[in-house]
Amino acid sequence: MDLSGKSALVTGAAQGLGAAIADCLADRGAHVFRSDIKPGQGLLAHDVSDEASWQTVLDDVKADTGALHILVNNAGIEGAPDAPKDPEGTPLEDWEAIFSVNARGTFLGCKHAMALMAASGGGAITNLASVAALVPTPFITAYGASKAAVAHLTRTVALHAAQQGYAIRANAVYPGQIRTPMLNDLFGRWALEQGIAAEEVAESFRQTIPLKAFQEPRDIAETVAYLSSDMARYVTGQNIAVDGGFSLVN
Repeated sequence: MDLSGKSALVTGAAQGLGAAIADCLADRGAHVFRSDIKPGQGLLAHDVSDEASWQTVLDDVKADTGALHILVNNAGIEGAPDAPKDPEGTPLEDWEAIFSVNARGTFLGCKHAMALMAASGGGAITNLASVAALVPTPFITAYGASKAAVAHLTRTVALHAAQQGYAIRANAVYPGQIRTPMLNDLFGRWALEQGIAAEEVAESFRQTIPLKAFQEPRDIAETVAYLSSDMARYVTGQNIAVDGGFSLVN
């Protein structure tokens, strides 16, 4: 999976999964631009829900390398931690905030990156969906729905890019259970509701995964690296679950 000579942009790269993906692409030779809404050294300031912000970031990428071959739309949020998440209780403002980052942000990335990627000779877009897009999620209603929108958008972008002759592939990756702050917060909420320790909830959840283990960020990062490489030159419009079999039984 040699990515030498390729220019990549990873959103939400300040920490967690985004940072792991950016590191993985860089380790394979890509020139990686990392963007995030959180300020930090080596990060491009980027609000993915804002169209002007996308244009600014892509202008910076073009000015630096003149090209973009890899786009990873990773930035995403679950919503306000203290807000209800069920279909009846989810506040409209929380629904809209989640969709503005997860769905609109991904749409804007695809929309504005395609021209530069096509002019660069083509490349690969990987959008981060979630296994939450594959199963009912009354405990994170808006998040699951937003990731389902990402999955559908990805297939549409893949077909459009192929029809336009852009040589751009688009695929979605569905992470499963990674012990990120988002998942730990979810375990914490369930623990409070049940009156038990968060680690008890985590262990019970782990047992529902057929491979009986939480995954690591590198499991997703390496899948993204593959999809970004010429090894996947004939793979487009696919939704790939990297979830230890969780979606097989849930």
